[in-house]
Amino acid sequence: MVKRNYIFDTIKSVFKKFGYQEIQTPTMENISTLTGKYGDEGDKLIFKILNSGDFLAKADGEKLRNKNSQSIITEISEKALRYDLTVPFARYVVMHHSELSFPFKRLLNEAEFVLIYDEALSKLGLKDFSIKINNRKILSGIAEIIGKPELIVDMTVAIDKLDKIGLDGVGMELMERGFTEPDINQLKPVILLQGTNREKLGSLRAILSTSAIGLKGIEEIEQLFLYLDHWPLQQATIEFDITLARGLNYYTGAIFEVKTNEVAMGSIGGGGRYDDLTGMFGLKDLTGVGISFGVDRIYDVLEELNLFPETTTQGTSVLISNFDGQAETYALPLLQKLRMHEISAELYPSPAKLKKQMAYANDKCIPYVILIGSDEMQSGLLTLRNMQTGEQEKLSAEQVINRLL
Repeated sequence: MVKRNYIFDTIKSVFKKFGYQEIQTPTMENISTLTGKYGDEGDKLIFKILNSGDFLAKADGEKLRNKNSQSIITEISEKALRYDLTVPFARYVVMHHSELSFPFKRLLNEAEFVLIYDEALSKLGLKDFSIKINNRKILSGIAEIIGKPELIVDMTVAIDKLDKIGLDGVGMELMERGFTEPDINQLKPVILLQGTNREKLGSLRAILSTSAIGLKGIEEIEQLFLYLDHWPLQQATIEFDITLARGLNYYTGAIFEVKTNEVAMGSIGGGGRYDDLTGMFGLKDLTGVGISFGVDRIYDVLEELNLFPETTTQGTSVLISNFDGQAETYALPLLQKLRMHEISAELYPSPAKLKKQMAYANDKCIPYVILIGSDEMQSGLLTLRNMQTGEQEKLSAEQVINRLL
């Protein structure tokens, strides 16, 4: 948890610097709030929660005998675990619309999110990572020019699996979803576009010249790049990736995904723009954009690259030794004084041999130990041991406090 909190605190500090406010939404939501927002693929991944008590009491007996879980689910389950944070957030905005100041700082432009990814991941020690960018309007334009605008969702779901199943696998899935071989042949050169970000956009502009929505998506990406021209990035590489689709249906504009190039790992962040998601809850014409960080994956990356600072495993700054009852009594006021000065301190919980207490300090990565024996109690000078160098010095309690502050 200390390491996880290091990640959370680092990310929070960047969001706070950019003026964001923190909210927490419930782990559970009404099923009606969650379903119909992610598409068929996403809806299948929602975990339903059985009603408390006798959840079968009101269930239709015939449906139970048919053993069809989908037909019975609404009768035995009213709530579900949230699948993501965006839909609960949209619900929160609608519920608290009259209390919020708009633009609510959670709804900021795409270019700033690129900066946040860059700064937060750089602060965590990552040196080589890519922020992939695409736009759902461009994908809609591609579906339009190959004559399958109604299959935009099927196309994005298939393309989104390119990294996992390869180009041939995407082609097979598209065939299963209603696309023809000529459609796929028309799609492949677009998927395989090469060149710099601006060269790819130039090629796409020619390909999508007859699609108004596709051209709109290109304009939005180009505007994003213009913003970023004014803000040099620390470590991130920006990559326009036409194969980035992000399977969730609610995305309508720019979409993001972050990959580290230092470790074999899936995406460590993602997000995008969702226009009118709040309309599903009765509040129309409210546009939003958001990103997320994959904390568990980031944790694994930092572990593998040994990027957690030593201080993250250090909870206690100083340990006071405990050799006998007399020394323990002498140490109690000192312990309180250290804590009153905001120094994280602990007293070894029972009299023990020095070797055992030193091992305890090493195991907990405690950098200093105060040794209190008969000499220290008589002279009033404490022995402060630096556990890293092994050096020891005699200091008064005030000098110890100043040294540890």
